[in-house]
This record gives sequence, C-alpha cells and structure tokens, in this order.
Amino acid sequence: MQRRQFLKGAVITAGATGAATLAAPAIAQAKTDMAIVSTWPRDFPGLGISAQRLAARIGELTEGRINVTYFASGEKVGAFDVLDEVAAGNSQAYIGADYYWKGKHPAWAYFTAVPFGLTYAEIDAWMKYGGGQELHDEVAGGFGIKGFPCGNTGVQMGGWFNKEMESADDFKGLKMRIPGLGGDVLAKLGASPVALPGAQIYENLVSGAVDATEWVGPYNDYFMKFYEAAKYYYYPGMHEPGSQLHLGMNAEWWGGLSKNDQNIIIAACAEENAHQMAETNARNGEHLTKLITDHGVELREFNDDIYDAFYEAAQEVFEETRDHSDLAKKVHDSFAAFRDDIGGWMVAAEASYLRQRNRVTGVEL
Repeated sequence: MQRRQFLKGAVITAGATGAATLAAPAIAQAKTDMAIVSTWPRDFPGLGISAQRLAARIGELTEGRINVTYFASGEKVGAFDVLDEVAAGNSQAYIGADYYWKGKHPAWAYFTAVPFGLTYAEIDAWMKYGGGQELHDEVAGGFGIKGFPCGNTGVQMGGWFNKEMESADDFKGLKMRIPGLGGDVLAKLGASPVALPGAQIYENLVSGAVDATEWVGPYNDYFMKFYEAAKYYYYPGMHEPGSQLHLGMNAEWWGGLSKNDQNIIIAACAEENAHQMAETNARNGEHLTKLITDHGVELREFNDDIYDAFYEAAQEVFEETRDHSDLAKKVHDSFAAFRDDIGGWMVAAEASYLRQRNRVTGVEL
C-alpha cells in the first residue's frame, strides 16, 4: 500500500514538473510592446541620441521581452504632445523634460529645473534621498504617469543674444525662446518668453521671430548652429542649473509589468542618467572652443546686477507657484529646504575646491 501511494505521488510530481518545464519557455517568450515617444529630433546630438540609447537599452536588457519602438519628435506626435499621448495610453512612455508640462501644473517644473535651483549632483541627491522621487510620483500620478530620471545636461548656458546684455533693462521687449519657470522670470523683467520645441528654434532665430534663445550648452548648441544668427553667448544660465530629463510611463502599463522588468527599466534609466551627464561634460569643453575659435562667438558673463534682477524676479515667480496649490507649495518647500541644506556643503566642497584648483593651475575662460 505504501509503495503504491509513493509511486502514485511520484507520477503526479513528475507530471507537475513536466508541465512546469513545458510552460517555462512560453512564459519566457511572453512579450509586451512599449512605444516610446520623444520630445527630441531623431539622431540629435546629446538629447536625441541619449533618448534612443535608453530605448535600445531597455529592449536589450529585457532580451526583447519588452518590444520597444522609438518615435522621435514629430514621428508619431508633436514634441509637446507626448504627455497626453502617454496618459491616454496610446503610447506607453515618453522621454522628455517635465517642465514642458508646467502649464498643466507648475510643480512639474521642479523635476527638470527651476531658476536658482539644483545642480546635477544636488538634484540627483534630492530625487534619491531627499523625497524628490516620492513627490514626482505624487505629481505625475495625478496625470496617470510613473516616471524616473533618465538624463541630465548639467548647468546650462544663459543663452544666445543678438546684442550685448548690460543691464536688466535690456530684457524689456526681448522675444526669447525659454521654457519653464525661467521664462516666467524673464517675463517679470519685461521679456516675452516663447516656448518652442528644439526643431523649430533655429528657423525662428534666423528669421527674427525670436531675438534670443537658450538651449543647453556648447555641445548641443553647436549642432543647432545658433552662431549663424546670434554671436553673443552668455553664461551661466540661472534658469537650468541641472536639467533633469524623465522617462514617463503610463502608470497602468507600468503596474502590469513584472517586478523584474520594472527593476530593469529603473536600472536602465539610472544608467542613462549618469551616461548623458558624463557625455555632456566630456563634449562641452571642446565644442565651446570650436564656437569661439571657428565661428567667432563672443563669450560673455551676466554681470551681478543682471543676476540680482534675475533673483528678485525669481522670488516673485516662486511665490506665485506656491500659491497655486497645496501640492505646488509642498514640492517647492521640499526643493528649497534641500537646496539650502546641501548648498553649504557644495560651497565648502566642490565650489571652493574648483576655485583653488583653477587658481593654481591657471585655468580660466
């Protein structure tokens, strides 16, 4: 009797094992489609290439389990339509700068860059250890989005101008392409900020539809050929000290992924976040030299009076942003507290070190 029971159990076990063996390949081959829409043109140096690299990496790391199709700006939807596209579930993810959505809720801006905001090292710390990711979840979740940082372009240049900027009064009446809260700051100084996707900036600058523009930095700006229409290149940009980009996914689609695939996407985003910042830093120096020596670009630094005016205007913008809603106030207060907390350390460490290193090595612009 015991022997017959043992043999019966063994047959059942073997059958179950066999079924599991047969089912495993089917499970392993299960695929999910992921259409990614981007705010950047295809093959665009820096931003566009970074987005394409991330899309390819997700497919590679999942061994094709996530079938990724990448659409550059305009190939499926316009650059500024990607959030709505993903929120509606027509595509599964976007890659872009979340401050583009500040018209939907001003708190979005803090997760890309705001005036007098966080540098790359600081915003990376805020997102991971200062509550930034949780706040992004709260803001993005209200639009049906789950997102993670997937790139950064560091401290940006102040922009391209067709005249020298000697005082805050020079911004009055100026039509400048500048998005985010930075555009709101210039509006306080009498400028007319214009929101344009990257692919449309050059033609508007050349035609005179805008008088000035900011974009990113020497590496990205070089390939935009802004030097053909504006010769004065100002630094540093107060508006984007550490421009963080995001992979924003449809929250329902994200929730349907396995934990393993979610972790792979998180890892791919973290990898590209560091990768793009390294690439930007590596390329900016050589392209700044090319702009100056090959194209006669004149480098200028915003004077203290202009920067003081920027700061005063920024305080007004921040107050208006905080007044928008409890969530906007919550995000701003977290950002401001973290900036003040980490700012002292950054001065004691990186800023003071770089000042002394450049003094003894003779490095200067």
